[in-house]
Amino acid sequence: MVHVWPLTLQDGELMLRPLRRRDRGAFERLRERNARWLRPWDATDPEHGARPMDFRLLRRWNQEQARLGLALPLVITVQGRLAGQITAGPIQYGALRSAVLGYWISHDEAGRGVVPRAAALVIDHLFAELGMHRIEVTVRPENVASLRVVEKLHLRPEGLRRSAIHVDGAWRDHQVFALTAEEVATGDDGHGVLRRLHSEFSGDTPAT
Repeated sequence: MVHVWPLTLQDGELMLRPLRRRDRGAFERLRERNARWLRPWDATDPEHGARPMDFRLLRRWNQEQARLGLALPLVITVQGRLAGQITAGPIQYGALRSAVLGYWISHDEAGRGVVPRAAALVIDHLFAELGMHRIEVTVRPENVASLRVVEKLHLRPEGLRRSAIHVDGAWRDHQVFALTAEEVATGDDGHGVLRRLHSEFSGDTPAT
């Protein structure tokens, strides 16, 4: 198994790729337009509170983590337009072989099946190309739309972590969901979760 960066994953009009320098304007406008939509789910610093996202620092951190193989930070584009972001990280090797998946999507694309497809692409890559054994997603119990995403992806509920992550200004409970490689029938093309998603929902899935 070989870690490759930069990485591009695609399913029809949906593409996942690294954040580029020339994305700055579109990325900052996207975050600004969706500030209220994303605020309840955005992680915050317990010491300094919510702080504006610095594009240059974000991109530099993304590139460093990706080159080291510690994360896969990818933007979500739909027909070439920036629509959100999905990140697998931290990626842990050795005896764990695991990764944590996080994502956000613009309000305009919510309810169109973007995030389940994006997550399926990343999970298939983690299993087939990086040899991961376990993928985990944590979701606030109040985030109904994100709970629907993990349901569509057939992630197993594993319980509640009390005060697990600092989100929207306070320590919040998160439900834990997971999927292991043995639970996915991966084909020769490296796809298992994505194929199952397409066959069950015909691409008509909500996202957040």
